[in-house]
Amino acid sequence: MNTVNCLECDAEIILQSDVEQNEIIVCPDCGVDLEVINLDPITINLAPMEEEDWGE
Repeated sequence: MNTVNCLECDAEIILQSDVEQNEIIVCPDCGVDLEVINLDPITINLAPMEEEDWGE
């Protein structure tokens, strides 16, 4: 079982065994989106914010 700590609130997040690189996970405590950057070792980063396209 792999765990990481949230970069926003430091909560421990238990990752599923089938987590994939570039997958977006959500912190169950603060709700921030995190991106799995690397699997060995498991590294996370804040997920990039999606920009609004405003119908363009």
